[in-house]
Amino acid sequence: MDFGADPYPEYAWLRAEEPVKPVLEGKGLYGLLVTRYEDVRMLLGDSRMSKDPRNAPPDWQEAGKGRPLEDRTGLGTHLLTTDADEHTRLRRLVSTAFTARRVEGLRDQVRQIVDGLLDDIVPRGRVDLVTEFAFPMAITVICALLGVPAADQEMFRRWTRDFRKWTNDNDDARAENGNARPVGLRDLLGYLTELVEKRRTEPADGLVDALIAARDDGDRLNETELLSMMSLLLIGGFETTVNLVGNGTLALLRNPDQLALLREKPELVDSALEEMLRYDGSFETATWRFPLEPIEVAGTRIEKGYPVLLSLASANRDQAKFGAADDFDVARSDTGHVAFGRGAHFCLGAPLARLEGRIAFDALLRRLPNLALAVPPGQLRWQRSLTIRGLESLPVTFDA
Repeated sequence: MDFGADPYPEYAWLRAEEPVKPVLEGKGLYGLLVTRYEDVRMLLGDSRMSKDPRNAPPDWQEAGKGRPLEDRTGLGTHLLTTDADEHTRLRRLVSTAFTARRVEGLRDQVRQIVDGLLDDIVPRGRVDLVTEFAFPMAITVICALLGVPAADQEMFRRWTRDFRKWTNDNDDARAENGNARPVGLRDLLGYLTELVEKRRTEPADGLVDALIAARDDGDRLNETELLSMMSLLLIGGFETTVNLVGNGTLALLRNPDQLALLREKPELVDSALEEMLRYDGSFETATWRFPLEPIEVAGTRIEKGYPVLLSLASANRDQAKFGAADDFDVARSDTGHVAFGRGAHFCLGAPLARLEGRIAFDALLRRLPNLALAVPPGQLRWQRSLTIRGLESLPVTFDA
């Protein structure tokens, strides 16, 4: 499944003509793509739709997909691969550590990180906003949240770049390496293991410490769950923010009237963030789901276990839900986008992404006057990934 840099015309056709479409993604990865808003929203909250790859068809397992691949990377048990009681237990434990108060406590630190990056960028007149601003901002914030020492943060950047490249490689490229765990992830898990051991005897005040201490009626995270959760928060947390800044800035630059309106009325930043998430969000699809029983969607019967992809990008451009859905409107009052999912699996990191996005765009609009694309839009490269919707780079110019 590859609809190119602009998948939205194809999604519009699918919603009208084939709202549940068979798709093929790499070797052995097949399923059905659901594109209409009401269907996507319904299935996101449907307890009959399992997220556990162990419920995938046998040929998926034989091809090394689903849970076998998760387990080989060391990330087998986390919020994206569990359901029902197991998922509720994990989310409850993590929520005791990853609280709204903890996220809000990062506000001043995020502002300092953003201003520090821009202090270096402002005199230059040109920057790649993805690789030189959004990525270092997001990874620094995540490291601060976890409680990773500042001296180790450059290693985290290197490891996450390596893992990001591995996840964006196509299936054939990974197969050449036997689908082996990427070096960055191996080193990251080794570092986190050592960090956990150190924090057990020398506690600090980061999320790592809160996760170690998380308790619920005597229950706690085991070692695999703890490492999987930390890795998920790290990788998922920075990817969401990087793509929000990159995709959102591009939307503003390609709609100069909306950029001018937001500069004129900075109080619209919150509604602008929601519109960025709706219009061209950080994730094109949700991760795979597997029906626990036969289910009918838009007149199509989906058998038990048959893989299903829910297109968040298509749902958020559905004219049946959003008026003038293909227009970018920073003052839009329509609500209900599904960029962060819905229901039990609603993105745990959404408050952090919104906090970072608000501070980042407030600073970018204040400190980078006459912001403009430095290359023709056709030269921009998008990540090659099934779920992620983000730019590899975004070169811009501005008045130094």
